[in-house]
Amino acid sequence: MRIVKEALGGEGAALAPGDLELIGQLARRPLSPEEVYTFSVRLCDNEVDRDFDRFDPLTLEELATMFVGKSGIFDHQWSARGQAARIYRTEVVYEPERPTRAGDHYCWLKGYAYMVRTEGNRDLIAEIEGGIKKEVSVGCSVERAVCSICGADRNQGDCGHVKGQEYGGQLCYASLEGASDAYEFSFVAVPAQPRAGVVKGAGSPYPLIGLKELVRGNPRCVLALEELEAEARLGRKYLDGLREDVVRLALLADRELDSRAIKSLAMKLSPAELEEMAKSYARRAGEKYPLKTQLEYGERPAVSNSADQAFLV
Repeated sequence: MRIVKEALGGEGAALAPGDLELIGQLARRPLSPEEVYTFSVRLCDNEVDRDFDRFDPLTLEELATMFVGKSGIFDHQWSARGQAARIYRTEVVYEPERPTRAGDHYCWLKGYAYMVRTEGNRDLIAEIEGGIKKEVSVGCSVERAVCSICGADRNQGDCGHVKGQEYGGQLCYASLEGASDAYEFSFVAVPAQPRAGVVKGAGSPYPLIGLKELVRGNPRCVLALEELEAEARLGRKYLDGLREDVVRLALLADRELDSRAIKSLAMKLSPAELEEMAKSYARRAGEKYPLKTQLEYGERPAVSNSADQAFLV
């Protein structure tokens, strides 16, 4: 799965101890501090973005090593003439005080890039320093897009969950996992965005359109799609109720269970698995709290013929 993601970048960065040695490993000859210009870029992060995707923190760690040595170009035009910079060092920056929409700590991949100072890139350096060139976009590939609700790989087919919707209070998004390659980062001409701006593709030669756009102009298909959507809403409502039943019955059957753990487990089970679990917990809860009839039937015990019998009601 090919990923293209924009983020804020292009901040000037002073040479740190050891940077010239790292740059020298990529250059054909040793360069002096006066010959190079260095800057940092925010490549990608683990926040849930506008397409309800996010890079898993482990994926960021994997991409960190892959981006070392990769070129900086313009608008993802893979041409040697457009090569303007090269990444010589990366690090994953963790900000534990800032939570993400996924509920974990925010982190992002920071790249350090260098350019050789020439007459030709003097204007580009001035634009970076002046804050004109602030947006960069990364090109990379990942193996899986994992659904946050059921754990299915969305690249292998539709799991039935809709990104951006909530199921039992849990947001549905795709976790991009298993970094397989990093291609480049690009300077792009897009409006400034707060942190990440996102444009993604899955390597398909066909445009990504929705079902409604696909059936537009065919009334019968539109009607069939509306019926499917209505049935899907009923199915999601039934599934949400089934998950709630599993959690309720589980806590009845065993008071020591962690409610959050049971809720998390219920979100990952299929409908058939949920139904079986509901039956199992219902049986266990019934054994623990058996139902008793309000009226008792059978012979009453014989009343004693003692002297106090007259006072019995």
